[in-house]
Amino acid sequence: MVCGGFACSKNALCALNVVYMLVGLLLIGVAAWARGLGLVSSIHIIGGVIAVGVFLLLIAVAGLVGAVNHHQVLLFFYMIILGLVFIFQFGISCSCLAINLSKQTDVINASWWVMSNKTRDELERSFDCCGLFNLTTLDQQDYAFCTAICKSQSPTCQMCGEKFLKHSDEALKILGGVGLFFSFTEILGLWLAMRFRNQKDPRANPSAFL
Repeated sequence: MVCGGFACSKNALCALNVVYMLVGLLLIGVAAWARGLGLVSSIHIIGGVIAVGVFLLLIAVAGLVGAVNHHQVLLFFYMIILGLVFIFQFGISCSCLAINLSKQTDVINASWWVMSNKTRDELERSFDCCGLFNLTTLDQQDYAFCTAICKSQSPTCQMCGEKFLKHSDEALKILGGVGLFFSFTEILGLWLAMRFRNQKDPRANPSAFL
């Protein structure tokens, strides 16, 4: 049986969807673990990660069932959803790789002031820093009420904005690279599903069109 045959396409599609299932379960598990240990207290962040994991898990299950049963309708909707996911993920990944330090500063500054005081305090304690960029009166007031450990050990603490910028560029490149990698696996899954859907099952009635 050549690699382009029915069995090979079926096995490749099943294997790809098993990988997607594992990634989805990993996202759900990591989010639950981080919430259980108190590493991340924001319910919005935890909920977002779990939602992505559940969505990926459902897509993988649909693709796996469609591949095992050679189900035309499931494979069709699997292809449509996977194509849409590819478009969004590819665009977001390219945006992560293209954003510069000036834009990162604007995003960090905007995000900092929409956070609750509790979230800002947790970030300051977690990163051992105080304030954001010390550019406005609000920044100076935020620095004055900082409860990070460095405040008690030294008269001055490193600004949180400096630490965020130090790691954000590397984090965005990693996220963009990983996103691009998975987007190309989605193209592979789309191609495999399209190819497998148009193939005939050798065990079925040879006169039936699939």
